[in-house]
Amino acid sequence: MSPDAAGVPAPPRPGMFSNARVHGEHFFLSGMHAGGPDGVVGGDDTLRQAREAFRRVVALAEACGAAVDDILVLRVYLTDMTDKALVGRARSEVFTGVMPTSTLVEVSALVEPGLTVEVEAQGIIGAGGRA
Repeated sequence: MSPDAAGVPAPPRPGMFSNARVHGEHFFLSGMHAGGPDGVVGGDDTLRQAREAFRRVVALAEACGAAVDDILVLRVYLTDMTDKALVGRARSEVFTGVMPTSTLVEVSALVEPGLTVEVEAQGIIGAGGRA
């Protein structure tokens, strides 16, 4: 399956960027959020938005031939740091065992109005078994 066909909205314009790239065993995922052509999945609920962002990250990793345990690095962008526990809750629903490294930063805005969280990830296919 192509990473851009993983049940994740395509980039807004062809040729603008890729949702995911694979180089050897390494995979790189663009920032995933809950936005799409029909609006923001989860409305203004940061927990629901975070769950959708992580769902998209997992779907893209799998489309790259990786498993969730192969995700080694997360970068999370949040518009309100008081919502960090909600993002942590969504993350704990996806990741268990050895956790990916992670950076969480507060930003003033994301690409579309109403978005509160975006998650970027990278990893190495097969790394989950090498924790």
